[in-house]
Amino acid sequence: MNSDIIFGKNSVLEALIAGEREINKIIISKNIHGDSKINKIKELAQQNGVIYQFVAKEKFQNYAEYNHQGIIAFVSPIKYTELDDFLGEKHENEAIVLLDGVEDPHNLGAIIRTCVCAGVSAIVVPSRRNVLVNSVVEKTSAGAINHIPIIKVNSLVSAVQKLKNSDWWIIATDASAKDNYYNVDYCNMNSAIIMGAEHAGVSKSLLKLSDFVVKIPMMNDFNSLNVSNALSAIIFEVVRQRITEESKK
Repeated sequence: MNSDIIFGKNSVLEALIAGEREINKIIISKNIHGDSKINKIKELAQQNGVIYQFVAKEKFQNYAEYNHQGIIAFVSPIKYTELDDFLGEKHENEAIVLLDGVEDPHNLGAIIRTCVCAGVSAIVVPSRRNVLVNSVVEKTSAGAINHIPIIKVNSLVSAVQKLKNSDWWIIATDASAKDNYYNVDYCNMNSAIIMGAEHAGVSKSLLKLSDFVVKIPMMNDFNSLNVSNALSAIIFEVVRQRITEESKK
């Protein structure tokens, strides 16, 4: 049986009531919109910040082997960290990564692996329009998901505002930026680096909130660097600067 999903009205309802498993999202068939148990599931999902979507029955074709009753909950292999809990801890000269619209689980897995290797303190992902941690992410990360706090938030804009209020400096990436990523002094400050999807990039609302907007310079017009590779370039520049700074002391 697939441990990544919970299927059936009663099972999903009980999972929400117990609150012991981290649910990424719930999909519900449009055909059962007015069902009383579904209404209770919607209520509990809203209370617990779990995303639910009504979808066409065709979305359930890959789950025909299960008696799903028109509802499936996708379960995370990890317990997400709360942003407020993270910010309640002491942080000094640290770096975190925020992901805006990264939808490929292989990219997320590679990003998590890179962040652990580079000593990143946490990764922040939005609950909508971004892949969440699943078994593919877990496998691609080579187990790195167990070595870094991953924070799920309902709004990246709100998360960035909280970070700014807690003295984190926001660094967003954008292909049209004037400054190169290595021109920022990452030492002696807490850095929150925002990476966007390959095509859409970081949203305008987040760019406006950023203290720095940087780019990775390209040698030609083929601007299609994978987001996990782009992050590696930036985050290991942070590592390089901080190692260099430490060696001077």
